[in-house]
Order: sequence, then C-alpha cells, then structure tokens
Amino acid sequence: MRRFLYILPLLFICACATVKAPEKEFRGVWIATVANIDWPKHPNDDVSKKKKDFIDILDFYQNMNFNAAIVQVRTAGDALYPTDLAPWSRYLTGKEGTAPEGFDEPLKWMINETHARGMEFHAWLNPYRATVSLDTSLLSQKHDYYQHPDWIIQYGKKNYYNPGLPAVREKFNKIIEELVTTYEVDAIHFDDYFYPYKVEGETFDDAATYAKYGLPEQSLEDWRRSNVDSLVQNVHRTIKMNKPWVQFGISPFGVWKNKSTDPTGSDTKAGQTTFEDLFADPVLWVQEGWLDYLAPQVYWSMDYPVASHKIITSWWDQHTPNTNLYIGNGTYKIKNNADKAWDKKNEIPKQLNLARELDHINGNIFFSAKSLIGQHEKVNEKLQKKFYLLPSENPGPLNKVVREVQLPAIKSVQLDQQALTICIDHTDNVPRFLNLYIYQKGNHQLIGKQYLSESAMEGCFQFQLTKKQLRRNIQINISDAYGNQSAMLPLKLK
Repeated sequence: MRRFLYILPLLFICACATVKAPEKEFRGVWIATVANIDWPKHPNDDVSKKKKDFIDILDFYQNMNFNAAIVQVRTAGDALYPTDLAPWSRYLTGKEGTAPEGFDEPLKWMINETHARGMEFHAWLNPYRATVSLDTSLLSQKHDYYQHPDWIIQYGKKNYYNPGLPAVREKFNKIIEELVTTYEVDAIHFDDYFYPYKVEGETFDDAATYAKYGLPEQSLEDWRRSNVDSLVQNVHRTIKMNKPWVQFGISPFGVWKNKSTDPTGSDTKAGQTTFEDLFADPVLWVQEGWLDYLAPQVYWSMDYPVASHKIITSWWDQHTPNTNLYIGNGTYKIKNNADKAWDKKNEIPKQLNLARELDHINGNIFFSAKSLIGQHEKVNEKLQKKFYLLPSENPGPLNKVVREVQLPAIKSVQLDQQALTICIDHTDNVPRFLNLYIYQKGNHQLIGKQYLSESAMEGCFQFQLTKKQLRRNIQINISDAYGNQSAMLPLKLK
C-alpha cells in the first residue's frame, strides 16, 4: 500500500487572495452555556433544534476561518455530559440532575461536530462557582451544595466552593482527569472566576479554613493565592500525565494590578484586579510553566480612559512572553455599550491590528458566540476580508514532544470533476491536522486545514477544489497536536 497524505473535507477559498494570514494564529470563540447565553437557546428545545443551533454557531465561525471553539461544559457545580461527579446542567436539560432525552452523549457529539469542521474543542469549566443565585430549590440533590455543604460559602448573591479546602481541589482534579481521559478534548480552559469579585459590605467567610490550613508566615491574601496556585499546578500535572498533547489555558480578568499599587502593574484604574481581588496570579503561572496559553479578557475599547485596551494588551505582551498569549475581545459590546467607541465598525479591527503588531501575541478569542451571528454585517465583512480571509494553523502546546509524524496509507484516490475523495488508514493515536497549501514563488500559503481525532484510524474524506486551484501547485503536510510537521509533499491530480 503506497504511502500518501490524507485530505479531509474543507471549504476552499480563492487561491489568488492577497491577504496572507499569520502562519500560526489562534482564532477562538467562547460558546457560553450558563443562563443559555449562547447555547442551547432554550433548555426545553427538542434535540434536533439544539443540534441545529450548535451547528449554526460552528458553521458561522468555520466560514470566518476560526480554528477553535471554547465550549462551557461546567457552569456551576453541574455538567453538560454524563458523570457521577456532578448533576446534569439545567441549562441543557431544563431540570438539574435530569438527563436529556434522546441526547445521551452531548459532549461527544459537540466534540465530533467541532472536529469535523477543522476546529479544536476546548472544554471550558468554572472551578469555584457553586450556584448562580441563592435559589437552591433548583439544585439537584446530587449537587455538592447538598452532598458537601461544608465545602460551600455564601457570598453576595451566589454560593462558592471554598478554594482553601484540599477536598475541593481533589474533587475538581478528578473532574479534569475524567474529562481528559474520556473525551477527545484539545484543551481544558478556565475563565476569570477564582475567588469571587468583591461585593461591598460582604466578607468571604474562610477564616476557619485559613486558621486550619494557612502557614504562620502567610497573610490571608497570600494563602488565598497559594490555594489557586495549587489548583492550577495540579490540573496542569493531571492533564499532562494523561494526555501530554492536551493544552491547559486560562482566561483571567484583564488587569493584573494597577500601577498605583505596584510599579510593575498596568497604567490603569481598574476597580478590581485579578491579583489583589480575585487572588489569582497568572504571571506566576506563566513563569512556572503551568499553562499552555493565557487569554486575558481585555474587554475595553482601545482608548477607554480607565482601562485602555491598547495599554492593557501591551502590558500582557511585555510581561508574559513565555506562553501562547491570546487576547480576549468583547465583541458583545459592539453597538451595545455606553462607551461610544463600540458604535464604530472599526473598534474590533483596531484591536486585532494591535494584537498582530505586538511581538508575543498569538491570537484572539471573541466573547461570545452570538455576538456576531446575524448582526454587525459591516464588522463581519471587515473581519473576513482583512483578517480571516485565509485559514491559520493552531499554535501547539509549550511542552512540545518532538516526534516523527507518520503519513497514513492511501487506500484509494478518486477525482470526479472538482470533487476529490481519498480513503486512508493509519496507526497514529495523536490528534493531527491536515494542512493544504498553494506553493508559489518559494512560499507556502495555507488555504485549508482539517482535523483527524485520536480515535479515527480510517476513513474516506471528500473536498471540493476550484478550477483555479486545480491549476495551482498544491502541496500538503501533516502537523500533529504538538506542532510537529511532516515533510511537504505535492498533490498530483489527474
């Protein structure tokens, strides 16, 4: 059986495009399930509508040449997949703890649909939020609020897991291990909720836990940060022990510290900061190598006086160079914010320009998925034509394992008009991307890519070529989940 490269279904764009995408750039979108922000649109929708709505999101961003979906699979002590470690989420099923009818494995289905569109699937979890309100009548008896009431602290209008308890961290570590070993996720992702945002006049009552577990030389603040550090370190270790190619990323609140409290902080006047108020230190996590990527939520406009997107993005670029750095952009604010800068169609394009100009930024993530679908046509047109006309490779994890990328065996190749079908088999169990290039004047221009998961050992794949593409010098290669590349080979079509 002759050796060859496999090709997966993909939608090609014009090979004569003048805009060249960066060789590697993360293009992600957050798909929020809490409060049904993005998906499902309503928890009582039937399965066919839920599936259609999720596919509509994927198709929109696939057509924009995005390469990653960050999907919220745990919102507040619940789960959007079957597990003994948490009850079913009411945002998926309508009633917490009740399994969805006719939708036994929603997470596997979502992962498969995402991968089928050449996109990575990042499983997004909220570690410490236990409930979204104080109305506990909506909770399942299997929720930790009832199973482990000693783990829970009421603060403001929500309940939280106590981050200072070793048992809380151990339980969450089991959740991560189950996800990584059971599902073909490409990354584990946390958002900005660590210790809760401060509520005026309220006290987060962890004094007894501090007295029991805090070290004599630790202040309350340092002890709290050490608890979050331990969670991050342990999760990183668990992921890499099981599947070293699976990435770990965190999206913290945009301001680490203001310069007014620390000369090394950003020149901002944020009312709360991730270090001092949320007791999270992403700068340390990057220094320790516990993250594959960092995605600060810089949801302000370019020149917003209190917290300028330009100043904050530049600060992260300068202070966290030793990781993949992606910037979180607040597309939900377009024409929907008191800051009039968001009324202009070029606010997000300016932010993307800045990210590409800076040395250590490797991509962007939009919050949230629904913010661009069916609206803001002029913004979308500008994004597609200027920034996302061409696809881009996904950045690999920092713990790159150097390995030879084996090429699969070709079982058959058929070209019918402009439709090419290739059937392959292989033995490699590390996820891979197929990258397709046009080669001209000594340069390779990526024009398409697709995904083959760790469990897919064989298959037949079809794609469409344009007449212009059929006349071009088309070359292909394989990149594995670590970022290793195979040789570049020409594709000869008859």
